[in-house]
Amino acid sequence: MDMELKQTFLARWRKYFDSADLPITFEYTDHERHAEAVVPTTETKCLIAALRGVREGHALRFSSRSFGCASGRFYAGFSDRLRQDITQFLSCGAEGKVEGERYKKTPELAAEVLKQVPWYEAPTSHLVFKRWDKLEVADDPEVVIFFATADVLSGLFTLSGFDEAKLNGGVIVPFGSGCASIIQYPYVEAKSNHPRAIIGMFDVSARPYVVAAGELTFSVPMTKFETMVDNMDESFLITQSWDVIRRRIGGKG
Repeated sequence: MDMELKQTFLARWRKYFDSADLPITFEYTDHERHAEAVVPTTETKCLIAALRGVREGHALRFSSRSFGCASGRFYAGFSDRLRQDITQFLSCGAEGKVEGERYKKTPELAAEVLKQVPWYEAPTSHLVFKRWDKLEVADDPEVVIFFATADVLSGLFTLSGFDEAKLNGGVIVPFGSGCASIIQYPYVEAKSNHPRAIIGMFDVSARPYVVAAGELTFSVPMTKFETMVDNMDESFLITQSWDVIRRRIGGKG
């Protein structure tokens, strides 16, 4: 990890986003350094629930055995299959067998959506999450994840498009589970020639585990994140318009 980048972002984040929560990060690794292994329990069956601890400053390490649901294991790349009844689960269900979440109108439509999911195999045995200020020299974060309220999200979204010519060149909002939006999609974007950020956490079943009712996620590949940090001091963040928002973020306006 570039310690100069770490400190530069910390300073600029506090300058422009006041008391907004720091982002968390993840990296795939075969090392077990300074991160607690996650064992699924009733309380942390959903990965999003477990990430509350990361947001509080605890480094957590996931393996294929850490996930309490098949979707989390799949979207993190530790399994190549979802539950057998996934199309019914995502749609209208099957009487006496599975209750449907009704995110898609029919099982057939759900199947068509799943064909587009960009699955990949986890490149290592562990997936480590850390809050930004806890990163060390040995760390190599691949994605930066913000849990953001509307004002913070507006700043991140606008900053992501500061050097983009296309209307939607900097951000996409794909359909997917909570864990897909913060792990799978941004990781795939990180490997592309033009990485984009992901706005997510629209998954109704995952939202109860988010800390605040008004939060969504903004997950950005590290290469794009570095550019965003470089652009902060010459962007809209230095204007009086943003200062009004910054003060509101900090509860001062």
